[in-house]
Amino acid sequence: MANTKSAKKRISIIAKRTLRNKMIKSRVKTFISNFNKSLATGDIETIKEKLRLAVKELDKAATKGVLHKNTVARKKSRLYAKFNALLKSAANRVGAE
Repeated sequence: MANTKSAKKRISIIAKRTLRNKMIKSRVKTFISNFNKSLATGDIETIKEKLRLAVKELDKAATKGVLHKNTVARKKSRLYAKFNALLKSAANRVGAE
């Protein structure tokens, strides 16, 4: 256990930051999960909105330093790839009819 006053203070600061980071990461995961669930519905407008919200949360997490900018870029790239694949398949279905 910490002996000095400054070490005790550092422990409490670390606990606060850990809680904050956990909350932000959880929020990001929730928005990504919502996007993935909306992919199953097939409604392009809803999916587009969920994608926009997920990207916004990822950018916020990067700005706050919770997630590394390259991690955020990779996650956004994967989300956009899923969205574009859906658009491509929807266009193919419309073209085939």
